[in-house]
Amino acid sequence: MAIRPILHFPDPRLRTLCKPVEQVDDDLRALIDDMFDTMYDAPGIGLAAPQVGDFRRVIVVDISEEGNAPLALINPEIIGSEGAEISEEGCLSVPGAYEKVERAEQIRVKALDKHGEPFELEAHGLEAVCIQHEIDHLNGKLFVDYLSGLKRERIRKKLEKQKRQNM
Repeated sequence: MAIRPILHFPDPRLRTLCKPVEQVDDDLRALIDDMFDTMYDAPGIGLAAPQVGDFRRVIVVDISEEGNAPLALINPEIIGSEGAEISEEGCLSVPGAYEKVERAEQIRVKALDKHGEPFELEAHGLEAVCIQHEIDHLNGKLFVDYLSGLKRERIRKKLEKQKRQNM
């Protein structure tokens, strides 16, 4: 298990449309373990494979306060949604930026677990928001895409300036 570097906006690799996982094997389970290590270290509550430079349809989520409720979703697909809520979101790939985004309040998602077994999950509130946010990453979409062009550009410039200062 290892902590992997997280790609930051506006890295063009974050716009990659991820490929479905064909086979759940030890290599994929190692990726999932690394993603959990990376997410907990950051610290965050969700992480998608493209954020660590892997372009398979895999996300990990843990919204628990204690970090003891890990959930891995392979090839996740939202099969139903209800309601709408606006909540403040941040992203490990967009450090320091927090903005309000509207998402479904409740979702039903189907996926494979870490062992390749299919399951369905009904998620509400923060868990639903987090899963929707991470699935967006698999489709090359970031939460800043829900913002106005002006806000998105301001965030991009701020992150590029921080990157230059850290070099």
